[in-house]
Amino acid sequence: MARSKAATYDDQRESILTKAADLFAQRGYHGTSMNDVAEASGLSKATLYHYYRDKDQILVNIAEGHVTRLHDLVVEIEADPSLPPAARLEVLIVRFLQAYARAQSSHRVLTEDVKFLPEADRERIVSRERAVVRAFADAVAVLRPDLRAEGLDMAVSMLLFGMLNWMFTWLRPNGRLDHTTIAPMVCELFFHGLQGITVPKGVKAPRKVRPPRA
Repeated sequence: MARSKAATYDDQRESILTKAADLFAQRGYHGTSMNDVAEASGLSKATLYHYYRDKDQILVNIAEGHVTRLHDLVVEIEADPSLPPAARLEVLIVRFLQAYARAQSSHRVLTEDVKFLPEADRERIVSRERAVVRAFADAVAVLRPDLRAEGLDMAVSMLLFGMLNWMFTWLRPNGRLDHTTIAPMVCELFFHGLQGITVPKGVKAPRKVRPPRA
């Protein structure tokens, strides 16, 4: 059965967003032109404008699509009747890292390029991000009500996001570590501190460890 024109149109839009996200992640938003996006998508520039009116609209769709999927993931986890509230935070950490692994370019665009958007678009996306952070803070408060009582649950959640959100700055694609391997280590470090970290099974030690640049 032939696919509808609407489905084909939507597929092409998604394909363009994927290519554009890769370009933005590699070259930066300002380092990428509509010509670059058209070429990467296998389209003429005129055809590209049939799908997106400008580069801002592409950026909005990438960032808003990614943060909406993350928000939907939070809603799904919070609504799971089989999940004890005390286990929610660990599941959020693991599932978010899995989501980041599937959308590494889009995640980088969300964290680095939203600041270039017009204020109304930027505020809408940031508002959705704040809702996600609040969900993590709620999960922290279930485990440590005293932190919420002292007004520290949000700060602790932001410390956690500091670990989660910026992995792309040092985690090498196709390296010996990936998001799936790192997830249990993040949980152990967050819940138990440095003494709680265990070496993941099957991960070989490198011949020489070179510390990252400060």
